[in-house]
Amino acid sequence: MFGHSGGGQVVQRYAIAVKGDQVLLREGVGVRYVVANPSSYAYFTKERPEPAIAATCEGYNSWKFGMDDRPPYLAAPSPAALEQAYVARRVIYLLGTLDTNPDHPALDKSCMAEAEGPYRYARGHSYVTAMQARDHGAPNHSVWDVQGVGHQGGKMLNSPCGLTAVFDIPGCAVAR
Repeated sequence: MFGHSGGGQVVQRYAIAVKGDQVLLREGVGVRYVVANPSSYAYFTKERPEPAIAATCEGYNSWKFGMDDRPPYLAAPSPAALEQAYVARRVIYLLGTLDTNPDHPALDKSCMAEAEGPYRYARGHSYVTAMQARDHGAPNHSVWDVQGVGHQGGKMLNSPCGLTAVFDIPGCAVAR
């Protein structure tokens, strides 16, 4: 699954919530989630890269930004169980190195999103760093910077790393 911008947000949350991917994996179908330049991420803890903003923001840890007030279909699994399933999934974060405009018209500027950082590129790296610092072991996740690309879905997908992430076409120097 590939999603850019708002679609990237959907793919990231779907990768947390999905239940049917294990059937596909058992059948030998490769499943991966490519999250490209979203405005925000769902965190598993209450810590945020901008704690001063989070401290003044009611609801900063509510679903879709965190684990509080999850919808009914996510109410039963604990946040820890959701996180364990998520870190086991193959997730590739594609981040455009020029997606750094804090005033971009499509950037979520709510206090919940601002608590994650000033712009998409910073938010993505902060999220990956936070996930790597957790005590669940190394996530089955990768972060690939797409050099010279801003908030442009076509350029992200058609970049060497986008093509590697989605179609396994070689060419992404950072792919591992």
